[in-house]
Amino acid sequence: MARPTVLTRPALADRFAASARSPGAVLSDEQFGEWFTWRRRASRFGVERIPLGALRGWCEDPATGNLVHETGRFFTVEGLSVRSGAPHSWMQPIIQQHEIGILGLAVKEFDGVLHLLMQAKMEPGNVGLVQLSPTVQATRSNYVGVHRGRPITHLDYFTQPGRARVLVDVLQSEQGSWFLHKRNRNMIVEVTEDVPEHPDFCWLTLAQVRTLLRTDNVVNMDARSVLSCIPEPDGDQGPALHSTGALLRWLTDVKARAELHQQLVALRDIAGWHRTAEAIRHDDGRFFEVIAVEAAAGNREVGRWTQPLIAPVGPGIAAFLTRVIDGVPHLLVQAKVEAGVRDVAELAPTFQALPGNFAGQPAHLRPRFLDEVLGAPAAALRYDSVQSEEGGRFHHATNRYQVIEVGSGFPLDEPPGFRWVTPGQLRALLLHPYYVNVQARSLLAGLGAAC
Repeated sequence: MARPTVLTRPALADRFAASARSPGAVLSDEQFGEWFTWRRRASRFGVERIPLGALRGWCEDPATGNLVHETGRFFTVEGLSVRSGAPHSWMQPIIQQHEIGILGLAVKEFDGVLHLLMQAKMEPGNVGLVQLSPTVQATRSNYVGVHRGRPITHLDYFTQPGRARVLVDVLQSEQGSWFLHKRNRNMIVEVTEDVPEHPDFCWLTLAQVRTLLRTDNVVNMDARSVLSCIPEPDGDQGPALHSTGALLRWLTDVKARAELHQQLVALRDIAGWHRTAEAIRHDDGRFFEVIAVEAAAGNREVGRWTQPLIAPVGPGIAAFLTRVIDGVPHLLVQAKVEAGVRDVAELAPTFQALPGNFAGQPAHLRPRFLDEVLGAPAAALRYDSVQSEEGGRFHHATNRYQVIEVGSGFPLDEPPGFRWVTPGQLRALLLHPYYVNVQARSLLAGLGAAC
């Protein structure tokens, strides 16, 4: 058999760019809408909050109070003690998941145009329950069958060498505030064989998916993470304010100087939190809760199950400020230190927080650029949508994702921990793990859909 042609990154970028300009050759937008409505109604989906003590297959470790699965797999909810420079120290619950899952997107040409194989997937924490996910979205426990359920559809394209040509393959982190060192394998593979039809899957062009990114709570977090890794043509059209080498040296310096000490502790011993029959909550009602749910989905590998979820106490905002510098669009990023981040800090949006956590707080405790984000006029919004976070671990966790254009009068001065970078520089860093956080990746996916 002939060896497959090796595609250069620019050639890949051109193929995806063509897909970003093309209507669907398999489904029209109207047909997609009918299909998606059908899939949301096709199975009996349900999620109900239950007491923590009603979890089945989960137990409270008698020595620590940690929430653990009876198999010892999937994930645990434990306590974490964090010190990030005096006087910044705190304790909190954290999800510990050692396994590396697969977030895999299969692509295939129809009428000479790449189409993406998207899945209508139910997750218990999703707003609307069913959202568009990548072709495969699975933890290792799921795809090796720990749940003793049905096998993962289309998994072989991502695990069996030779079944598909690998276009993108990189480990990326997930929410550093709620996960400890969590990472997933983000993959894009190209298939040439006939893919068996399945009612939960459909083929869409990149243009169609980007249109859906402008709609609230349709494209899930895992899909957005993989979409951000799609190669893009170099559209910066000029020099960046900082070279990529200088940017990496700055980030390395931030990591070297920042103090971040993480220590797992017993969940029952974390200060500032208390447990009721219904949830584990912060004493002042801020941040998030650990809750339990019972979920049912007729088209999942397992039809009914219970599990813990993290439920934030309010919606968040993740926003890039953007401005043109010497004719080149730039984004203002921050090197953000979070409780569970693997490598001290990652590049994050200009603003990333739950604004409600800072109500009534003095100015020195409020995050930078909070007022600029909350006060942005509608005319300045280049991208604006509400999107759900990981529905398999978080309950109705949403962020309002925004790209906010500021004028030439906005200062170029960079506060400590912030830098102006081009979108192309961020996308180049996505070839490597642990540089760009998941919220920034969601915004990069949305940039292609920006108005």
